[in-house]
Amino acid sequence: MSATTTQSAAASAETPTARPPGALSTSVTMGYRALLRIRRAPEQLADAFLLPVVFTLLFTYLFGGALAGSTSGYLQDLLPGTLVMTVLLVTAFAGTILNADATQGRLDRFRALPIWQPSLIVGGLIGDAGRYLLASAMVIGLGMVMGFRPEGGVAGVAAGVALIMVFAFSVSWIWTTLGLVARSPQSLSVLSFVVQFPLLFASNTFVDPATMPEWLRRLVELNPVSHLVTTERLLMAGTAGPADVAGVLLGAAAITVVFAPLTMRLYRRRA
Repeated sequence: MSATTTQSAAASAETPTARPPGALSTSVTMGYRALLRIRRAPEQLADAFLLPVVFTLLFTYLFGGALAGSTSGYLQDLLPGTLVMTVLLVTAFAGTILNADATQGRLDRFRALPIWQPSLIVGGLIGDAGRYLLASAMVIGLGMVMGFRPEGGVAGVAAGVALIMVFAFSVSWIWTTLGLVARSPQSLSVLSFVVQFPLLFASNTFVDPATMPEWLRRLVELNPVSHLVTTERLLMAGTAGPADVAGVLLGAAAITVVFAPLTMRLYRRRA
């Protein structure tokens, strides 16, 4: 018996202990989970499909002739703005999904797993990047069909999409923070529209601020969305300078530095 016990103990000691998954692998897995959720509930892509169509088609043909004299001329100035508007509206989905996981108890089960704890949130944001790319492709593809021809060419459009992806990732941290304190996904959805629509419409997306009253023009010029839209236009026109892009990247970095740690603090403290 003692010999058998000794051999079993030796065999157990030689058996390698399974290592817990690393930060990268768990984040990728959680990102894949987010994509699987979309595949099983494709209606979650409604905003990524419908918002580009509504904003690009509606505003081009409704306001183009009155504001620019022609819909084609207005589209060249409008499309970078509708790209920003569409992608930023889609970012709120990150918070609603996290809030649904929290209110339905899934968040507590993930917290009990021996994994890198931020992977649930980081992976979800990685999965949401697919939504941002889809929304961007819809806006640009529809714009090309309607006659959008960027002077910056493919490189300018690619740079514009890359910049809005970076900025959207930073804004998503705002919604994950709010997603951990909101009472329900529905309340967060209402809050996202209340917050985002004034910022998006009180910008230079649709109208030249020079045509506005002085007080409103100053507000529009201070709006960070206006700076982002201006930079997108410059990138797609091929005239953006390093300072233009650097300003947007610094803004994205500032948002991430503030809200990413705040999200993780709320996540760890949540009972």
